[in-house]
Amino acid sequence: MGLVTGTCLAELGNRVVCIENEPRKLGALEAGSVPFFEPGLAELVARNSDRGRLRFTADIGHGIAGCEIVFIAVGTPMLPSGDADLRDVRAAARAIAEALDSDKVVVNKSTVPVETGDLVAAIIREHKRARFDVHVVSNPEFLREGSAIADFMQPDRIVLGVADPAAEALMRDLYAPLGAPVIATDVRTAEMIKYTANSFLAARISFINEIAAVCERVGADVRDVVRGAGADRRIGTAFMSPGLGFGGSCFPKDLRALRRIAQMQGVATTLLDAVISVNDEQIRRTVDRLRDALDGTLRGRAIALLGLAFKPQTDDVRESPALALARALVAEGARVVGHDPVALDGARRALGAGVAYIDDEYAAAQDADALVIATDWNEYKQLDFELIRGRMRGDLVFDARNACDPRDVEACGLRYLGVGRGVARSAGGASCGSQ
Repeated sequence: MGLVTGTCLAELGNRVVCIENEPRKLGALEAGSVPFFEPGLAELVARNSDRGRLRFTADIGHGIAGCEIVFIAVGTPMLPSGDADLRDVRAAARAIAEALDSDKVVVNKSTVPVETGDLVAAIIREHKRARFDVHVVSNPEFLREGSAIADFMQPDRIVLGVADPAAEALMRDLYAPLGAPVIATDVRTAEMIKYTANSFLAARISFINEIAAVCERVGADVRDVVRGAGADRRIGTAFMSPGLGFGGSCFPKDLRALRRIAQMQGVATTLLDAVISVNDEQIRRTVDRLRDALDGTLRGRAIALLGLAFKPQTDDVRESPALALARALVAEGARVVGHDPVALDGARRALGAGVAYIDDEYAAAQDADALVIATDWNEYKQLDFELIRGRMRGDLVFDARNACDPRDVEACGLRYLGVGRGVARSAGGASCGSQ
């Protein structure tokens, strides 16, 4: 999300230089193209580039020259041990130290474990070649893929982990145009806030997935359960949509990193373990339900998988539950045809030739024994089920995101299977065809 942060800061009137050391991405940015899909970002990049507020370079010395604030916004993927991989953070800190030309505030924007601020400060002290003052600040980002620009421009809060009053004042001034409340604390607490927020949201998803499993057995409708329980102001309904579980570049990695931090400190992680376990179980449960609905076998069955990104409005397939489901289905001998509005290329790179890829959702349903909605893109909520019924060989629609009205599906002679929908109740009349 570094590009989103830099571009939005430029939109606020700042002069921003984004440093990108991958030639392919740098070339795309310099040519006016954004190398990933995020709604509205390409237009924002173009506008600020044209107005001279946003530039791109691979030269870190050139990039930070004359700048008061330097953001570290590199990736911190998960290592096999569960630790966050801080190699790029370390490399960025050393490069900044060696290129210092003035006093700087260095901001950790990446999601990093507790004590990373101390690590960055130590690396800069060790490698800086001039006697400039450097203050390290933790400023975790809370941007959601698919709505990152809105999240930046209308934040719930700005978190600053900072020890130096002058650095705090500079950061407050940077974010002042947003008019958001600022939570200023020490660096380690700020680092914990990010992990805590993501872990709690992931816990809500696992919780409602477990409730959905109970609803299926007792004949309750999880949608009404969420609506009724969520009406309590202490609970709410955010992140209470059952489905295939959470994925993406943040939740799985951050949960495991927080668990690793706790374990290294000798703290039991019973709840974090359960959140991860429930999430891992969702794919197996989905495969089991599909197999049962297809007379006990998936071997040789043709499955149309609609949605490959981990969530709508992004082309990100990292830790995508849809890809995990595709792999599990292929392992059972199914023939999988995948569709996604924007993530086909990423899915093809991740899954390889074991899955067929097609750029039309209705063509994907051709001769399918079952159709699975794996990502709740808006276009899947308005499918023409009469057309789909005419193309499918079988009659099963597994709505793994509860995106559709079951009565619309069943009115077209199709079988509907949802998540936690023990009773198929829905507002509105049944109709066959597009909405």
